[in-house]
Amino acid sequence: MQYTNLGNTDIQVSKICLGTMTWGEQNTEAEGHQQLDYALSKGVNFIDTAEMYSVPGRKETQGSTEKIIGSWIKKRGRRDDFILATKVTGPSTGLKHIRNPLKFTRDQIRTAIEGSLKRLQTDFVDLYQLHWPERKTNFFGKLGYEHDDKDPWQENFKSVLEVLNELQAGGKIRYFGISNETPYGLHKFLKTAEDYNLPRCVSVQNPYSLLNRTYEIGMAEMSIRENVGLLAYSPLAFGMLSGKYLNAQKPEKSRLSLFPKMSRYSGERSYEATRAYVEIAGKFNVDLATMALAWVNTRPFVTSNIIGATSMDQLKQNIDSIKFDLSKDMVDEIQKAHHNNPNPAP
Repeated sequence: MQYTNLGNTDIQVSKICLGTMTWGEQNTEAEGHQQLDYALSKGVNFIDTAEMYSVPGRKETQGSTEKIIGSWIKKRGRRDDFILATKVTGPSTGLKHIRNPLKFTRDQIRTAIEGSLKRLQTDFVDLYQLHWPERKTNFFGKLGYEHDDKDPWQENFKSVLEVLNELQAGGKIRYFGISNETPYGLHKFLKTAEDYNLPRCVSVQNPYSLLNRTYEIGMAEMSIRENVGLLAYSPLAFGMLSGKYLNAQKPEKSRLSLFPKMSRYSGERSYEATRAYVEIAGKFNVDLATMALAWVNTRPFVTSNIIGATSMDQLKQNIDSIKFDLSKDMVDEIQKAHHNNPNPAP
């Protein structure tokens, strides 16, 4: 396994992070425990979750993923062996069962962390993340920013950092990160922290894959120059970059067969791009998923690659991607394919 510093901290996190959002929906508690045991045995020391998980978010399963991790922590007693990250839910009309209305107020953030700690059966989390911004901006598949003068959101970077500072001082969290953010949001958090001596953001969790390289446009430079690395989610684009959905296939129990509305990565351009990457992988005699994950693993702005699996075979292959080196010829071919069909699934 390879390891990278988490932002400007002295915490070393594995280049592969174990994502967990299917646990409690597509995976049972026993399967979640099995994945945790295996991942740690392979040197993975970074686990990511969220209070809203499992996915898709619904009242019946909200918090189930954290509970599965918590029961594993209680059973194994290995809390000091890994770095644990979770998230507080951003505004959403579809998640009123969590809190209503959902806002990043002092009371809501404190309520959220206490709920997560209880479900996780731990006294602290290493990384606490804002799952998505309060303000209206371009995230979750939106490329262009459209300003709204009537957006009721107020710039509350300082008040959010103040409550995170309280949680840090109280030992509830060690560090904080952001997710689904833009260069503006990252800049404001960093500048506000500097101006008021408040906690500094150490990571950004945004989508990044061969089908969505939009992070490179504005955020990659920020990550490198400010030492706030990317925690890349959906590196296989909901499984599209395994190639399993080509030729109109929808394997039984796959995400797109179970949840057809989760179509962010399944437009026609995504299929076209995936076919191009299949050809490249075949040319170099490597599995497409391994090639796609290796691309993410080797980007200089990536701190950790958040993999997710519903089977042990998938998990083993995903973790083993850390061993694969992309040749210059492979990189050149990938760049050509990207140039011909850039960011088909932002």
